[in-house]
Amino acid sequence: MSARCVMVLGTTSGAGKSWLTTALCRYYARQGLKVAPFKAQNMSNNARVVASGNGQGEIGSAQYFQALAARAVPDVRMNPLLLKPERDTHSQVVMLGHVDEALTHMPWRERSLHVWPRIATALDALIADNDVVVIEGAGSPAEINLSASDIVNMRVALHAKAACLLVTDIDKGGAFAHLYGTWALLPPHERKLLRGFVLNKFRGDAALLAPAPQMLQDLTGVPTVATLPMWWQHGLPEEDGVFDERSIASGAVQTTIAVIAYPRISNLDEYQPLKNIPGLRLQWVRSPVELAGLKQSDWIILPGSKHTSGDLAWLRAQGLDAAIAQHAQQGGAVLGICGGLQMLGEALIDPHGVDGNAPGLGLLPLVTVFETDKTVRHTQASFSETLAACPASPFAPLAGVTVAGYEIHHGQTQQHAGMAQAGVVAQAALPDGLGWHNAQANVLGVYVHGLFEDAAAVQALFGAGRAQPVPTLDSVFDGLADFVAQHFEPSVLDALLREPGH
Repeated sequence: MSARCVMVLGTTSGAGKSWLTTALCRYYARQGLKVAPFKAQNMSNNARVVASGNGQGEIGSAQYFQALAARAVPDVRMNPLLLKPERDTHSQVVMLGHVDEALTHMPWRERSLHVWPRIATALDALIADNDVVVIEGAGSPAEINLSASDIVNMRVALHAKAACLLVTDIDKGGAFAHLYGTWALLPPHERKLLRGFVLNKFRGDAALLAPAPQMLQDLTGVPTVATLPMWWQHGLPEEDGVFDERSIASGAVQTTIAVIAYPRISNLDEYQPLKNIPGLRLQWVRSPVELAGLKQSDWIILPGSKHTSGDLAWLRAQGLDAAIAQHAQQGGAVLGICGGLQMLGEALIDPHGVDGNAPGLGLLPLVTVFETDKTVRHTQASFSETLAACPASPFAPLAGVTVAGYEIHHGQTQQHAGMAQAGVVAQAALPDGLGWHNAQANVLGVYVHGLFEDAAAVQALFGAGRAQPVPTLDSVFDGLADFVAQHFEPSVLDALLREPGH
């Protein structure tokens, strides 16, 4: 078996590469083909736990969802290099699912020489095992300052002999200039791989685009093969830290869930299901003013963070610490997930220089110590019956509920020893240090990601009636495939699997 490769390139970040790649994975899988996704290098703090040899590792969330869309088992070969930004000038490097300290501290321009052979090996293995490999590029293939060290765009396309689509966001304006400029900056042997231009996020009458698509084809020889309408509610989690402001679900708003959107937020994709629950509004918050109107029945969520101490400092600088504490003191629900759990405690202690030392928010009597080894694993655990002792708590319905999720963290959290001696302790919400809550159970912290992707947890928290309308991932993927089948020119997607001229 030797797969045909289809590659989705973009004129910019945010053009629509990730979701189009996901759609194509499901489109080809529905043809009865064995399909796998691939992205050589992803820069994202949204990650998922997947198979890695005999163990578990992490890849970008986009490739995880693409694998599910392809009806494939996600594994680390599908995103061999993951960069997780911790600061503007520094990222943790994850190679084939595991942190690589040598690569993390290597100047980034030097990495390509060291990582390309492993990237190519992973891609070749997927090509050998599948009928189709759908590849996602990164940023733009025409970033000429990076072309000499490219390991994610045209170097991959040439290696895979991929049939390439170039997608652009027409909603931002300048789409035809972006397409032409990208084509013009590519050398002739790379231009030959371009099989079609795609206009994404179009509003209005597509007939009004004429004669631009034909003029562009006359200039480049590349046809415009699809004009994709703007589609806000496709159901796929946003990628690259883009927050969807259209997050009000159907029905009158009964509960607002405010997620603190600090700079190094991680795993924001796990909140996508909340957008689909009737009566619930998901709100991304960056200032105390946005929390001012919260009712006692509303929630604040401190999500995961790739740099907990840095995001905690940012949170304090905005004055959000006081606003969160006030909400908790008034009996409002506060939920911390992973890095958010760590922030809820009394202190962050970093003896190995992993994240940084910092005082916590003091809402739970806990201390987190950062270890050099990272915990990366799938997890299943049951919430403690102690939550049921506080029936007024919004988290009380979780008592006795078994949930499945995943962990990605350096920190290990335990009771604050001095406070415990004085009789001030947190209640164990989950076993083995996975979760804690305060005496009133309105402040809860857990290490388990994926709480809102677990049907049992969603049903317990929001009720069976409100949980039922949530679409399944499978239906989301089918919807994406239907969308591209409808809006691409006839036979274009099938023709990408054939050599030009056949």
